[in-house]
Amino acid sequence: FAGAGKAGEKMGPFDYVVVKLYGDYADLKRTDIASDELLMIARALLPGEVEEGTKLHYEMFEYTIIC
Repeated sequence: FAGAGKAGEKMGPFDYVVVKLYGDYADLKRTDIASDELLMIARALLPGEVEEGTKLHYEMFEYTIIC
C-alpha cells in the first residue's frame, strides 16, 4: 500500500525531550535521531506532569514520560 509509510511515520515510536513550555504549547526535540527541528505540540496532548527537560516517548498517538 503506497501510503503505509506515511501513516506509520505518524504513529511512531519516537523519543523527545521537552525544550520549552509556553502557554498552551510545548516545543519538543527528537532525541532518537539527529535533528535540530522542533515540534510544537499542544500541552493538552502531553502528560500533566511535564516540565522543561522531561523525556517523552510517543507511540500510537500517545505521549508517555520516560524515567
